[in-house]
Amino acid sequence: MVSLSTWFRYAAHKFEYSISLTWKKYNVGQINSTELTDAIWKNFFQGKLTFTHWTKGGEAMAPIVSPTGGALLVRKLANLSPTQVFVGDVVLLQDPEKSDDLIIRRLAALEGYEMVSSDEKDEPFVLEKDQCWVLADNQALKPKEARDSRLFGPVPMTDILGRVIYSLRTAVDHGPVENSGIAMNQDAPVLAVELDVEEMAKNNKT
Repeated sequence: MVSLSTWFRYAAHKFEYSISLTWKKYNVGQINSTELTDAIWKNFFQGKLTFTHWTKGGEAMAPIVSPTGGALLVRKLANLSPTQVFVGDVVLLQDPEKSDDLIIRRLAALEGYEMVSSDEKDEPFVLEKDQCWVLADNQALKPKEARDSRLFGPVPMTDILGRVIYSLRTAVDHGPVENSGIAMNQDAPVLAVELDVEEMAKNNKT
């Protein structure tokens, strides 16, 4: 049973997302000024803050993602700014090397961070505006195997599709994803309202 306070927190997140998404569509000319209010309420009442992504698996994000794949619940983020995504968050993003594919990696640094290599031959550099640095969780893998920013460099924030908040590896092996403390606090009411493990398990394509 979801508490009333949780519902209020969820509604606040949903209203904020609806406004941000609608404003973004307005700025790119997808809707006009007379459609703004209707679009906000339509997103609020009909939309969801999450979607399910099925992954084929792999070793890079073990144990969050099973090597054999599974279902992930991803929170939508209309505004990809340092106030919405944080260092330590697991994100779903476009594969920098294969634009038709998606990968899951953890945010290790955001714009303004100075990146210093363990190799003294590499010059330090600062991540530019709207750039981020992502890493695989499995530290046993070499950069080419992990396929993260150590291989392909900084990633545009616009490549991020959302934050992974729940992982279903099998019907009996699932749980919340450990993200940054701020993100987990923000996502708690979203999980409480929108998580449906039975539905995820039923539709799991692995």
